[in-house]
Amino acid sequence: MVKNPLVDVFASSPVRPIQKHMEKVQETVAILPKFMKAGQKGDWKKAEELQKSISAAEREADKLKNSVRSHLPKRLFMPVSRSDLLELVTIQDRIANCAKDVAGLMLGRKMSLPEKLETQFEEYTAACVDVSAQTLKAINELDEVFEVGFSRREVKSVESLIKEIDKLEKRTDKQQIKLRRALFKLEANLPPVEVMFLYKIIELIGDIADYGERTGNRLQILIST
Repeated sequence: MVKNPLVDVFASSPVRPIQKHMEKVQETVAILPKFMKAGQKGDWKKAEELQKSISAAEREADKLKNSVRSHLPKRLFMPVSRSDLLELVTIQDRIANCAKDVAGLMLGRKMSLPEKLETQFEEYTAACVDVSAQTLKAINELDEVFEVGFSRREVKSVESLIKEIDKLEKRTDKQQIKLRRALFKLEANLPPVEVMFLYKIIELIGDIADYGERTGNRLQILIST
C-alpha cells in the first residue's frame, strides 16, 4: 500500500498541507500571463503546451485539496474548527479552477484579444495574479500564528497581509470596469459571439482576484477566532 506523504505532514502540522495546496494554486495561476501572451502572438503550439501545464498544476492542486479533506484530523488541538480549515482550502482551490477555465476557453476557441485592449488585458491579468500571490503570502504565515498561540503580534502581521489582498483586489475591480467600458466601445466592430466570450474571459480572470480576496476573508475569520 502506497502511503500518502501528506499523512506525515498532517501529523506535525494540520496547516502545512493547506499551505502546500495554495503554493500549487499559485503555480497554476502564474502560468496564465505566459499562456495569454503566446495566444496573442498566434503561437498556439506554445499556448497549448502552457495550457497543459496549467491543467496539470490544477490537477495537482485538486489532489492536494482532496488529500486535505481525507486526512485532516477530525479533532484538532487548536482554537479553530476542522470545517473552517476545509472551507479555506475549498475557496483557495477555486482560484486555480479559474485559471484552468480561462486557458481552456481561450485555447478551445483560439481567441485573440482586440489589439486596442491588449495592454489593458495584460495589466489586468497581472494584477489578478498579484492578488493570488499575496494570498499565498498570507496563507504561508498561518502556521506561525498557530505555533505562537495566536499572539497579537503575529495576528497583526497576517492582518496587514490580508489588508493588502483587499487593496490589490479593489485595484482589479477598477481595472475590470475600465476594460469592460473599453470593450463596449469596440463592440460594434467585433463579431457578437467574440464579444460575448471576451466578457466571459474578463469575468473569469477577475474571479481569480475575487477568490483570492475570499480566501483572505476566510483567513481573517480563522485568526480572529
